Amino acid sequence: MDRIHESYVEGRRARRLAGHIADLLPHGARVLDVGCGDGSLAAQVLSRRPDVSLTGIDVLVQPGALVTVEPFDGRVIPYADRSFDAVLFVDVLHHTDDPIVLLREAQRVTREVIVIKDHTANGVLAGPTLRFMDRVGNTRKGIGLTYNYWPRDRWFAAFDQLGLSASEWRDRLGTYPWPASWVFGRSLHFVALLEAKT
Repeated sequence: MDRIHESYVEGRRARRLAGHIADLLPHGARVLDVGCGDGSLAAQVLSRRPDVSLTGIDVLVQPGALVTVEPFDGRVIPYADRSFDAVLFVDVLHHTDDPIVLLREAQRVTREVIVIKDHTANGVLAGPTLRFMDRVGNTRKGIGLTYNYWPRDRWFAAFDQLGLSASEWRDRLGTYPWPASWVFGRSLHFVALLEAKT
């Protein structure tokens, strides 16, 4: 299963997500990638956006990461207020017990925007499908699986609670090739650009 996922999905997923993320980052931004893993997605973003700089933090710092990665405890971002122009979460928040904790921390350390790629638990069999994808994509990496998937309405309620507005919401990301897109694509994935409400 791991070999199929790596050869059939991972490369396309990284390219598509890097394109969406690169499109949303402010010009010349200093970016913090929370939960950056080995930095491979971050490196693809940087190749598309040489005007930005990027630092990663992760609870599991992997040797040989493609970007600078600092350790953190998974709850408190170890930087001062307003240290970055953008904070990035790619498939991180559903691994936490309470995504609002890290969203609040991101709000504290950013000057401009928060970019999220995560999941929505809407639709028939969304929960089992997302759990299966999480197991296949993360078990071998030692990433904790909390399966904390929120429906779209709950995401927007959380944004509202924090005084954030989704100025961009994309849920047709094209990360899976046909025919896998029928099962694993749908609108189970989103990329959102969050800004403080004015």
